[in-house]
Amino acid sequence: MDIFCNQDHDLIRSSVRDFAEQVIKPQARKLDQHEEFSVELTRQMGDLGIFGMIVPPRYGGHGMDILSYIIAVEEIARIDGSQAATVAAHNSLGIGPIHKFGSKEQKEKYLPDLCSGKKLWAFGLTESEAGSDSRASQTFGKLEKHDWVINGSKIFITNGDTPITGGATIQFISDIHKDGRKEISVILMDKETPGFTTQTMHGKLMWRASNTSQLFFDNCHVPRKNILGKRGQGSKIMLSTLDSGRLSIAAMGLGCAQGAYELALKYSQERKQFGRQISKFQAISFKLADMALKIELARNLLYKACWLKQKKRPFGKEAAMAKLYCSEIAKEVADEAVQIHGGYGLMSEYDVERFYRDQRLLQIGEGTSEIQRLVISRHILGK
Repeated sequence: MDIFCNQDHDLIRSSVRDFAEQVIKPQARKLDQHEEFSVELTRQMGDLGIFGMIVPPRYGGHGMDILSYIIAVEEIARIDGSQAATVAAHNSLGIGPIHKFGSKEQKEKYLPDLCSGKKLWAFGLTESEAGSDSRASQTFGKLEKHDWVINGSKIFITNGDTPITGGATIQFISDIHKDGRKEISVILMDKETPGFTTQTMHGKLMWRASNTSQLFFDNCHVPRKNILGKRGQGSKIMLSTLDSGRLSIAAMGLGCAQGAYELALKYSQERKQFGRQISKFQAISFKLADMALKIELARNLLYKACWLKQKKRPFGKEAAMAKLYCSEIAKEVADEAVQIHGGYGLMSEYDVERFYRDQRLLQIGEGTSEIQRLVISRHILGK
């Protein structure tokens, strides 16, 4: 298809696209309307092999490259942002840190069930007073003998409160130095831990069929061996995770834009006004041309970032650029797609209405568009 893809990538795209169109699409509108997370659909995505795509087979994964995973997210987002959110959060934020920073014991304990889709894993970073400023975290841990005792809470956590959630990776303050600097660490907390409770958040504008939750920690005793990486490496682990996670959010933006564009294209060729298809009018055909252009540019930028990561080259700047641009073009393309639909684009019986809502989180989640510009500027200015 392009300079970054081979036959394996094309096969993955074809198989995931078929699944998304035949299995996800018939359920997407109903699940969205009822704000219903589907365990069955999640299991089916696990059976398809979408979870743990880049994890080695010895831990239950499939040993594929990052672009294979990104294409899978893109194709699911082309049909339904909610299911793409479940996949992206579980792979990039749930599985990712354990795969990259976990001990052999931690990988053997957690990854097989997470790669199969038997269980989901959450990523506990955001708090009510700590969003873009992650170091403002107030969740605190105290080491007592062989356990860390964790107190605090998290908010806006994807996959945190489902029937198959196995636990969460939690950022917490492990010490405060005399000069006031915080020592930040990360720990793996099982769902069954006493004092660990979760609550689903309802009334969302977008991704209504994905699970978004609050996490609460009330004197949660977690074995010290559950520390991910080394004590004090929390910020490093979280920032590394977000670099990779930006690629999957960019893929969601790309897929959303592609799906909205295809809906608009199809509608413009069916809808007639003044005796001819509206696609024949220059005002509409130019909109479609601009949409196609933006999608092509977004795809090339995202795939280049994936190529850099695969080659083990620095990719942080390009990941931030891809996340920023794909998120922004998802907004622009979805908006124009609604415009092309006219009044029908505002009705829930037309899928473009859902795409218009789903794109809105992309400029906020995993680093706002403003934060992406900050990251990019630091790269180019050497700060």
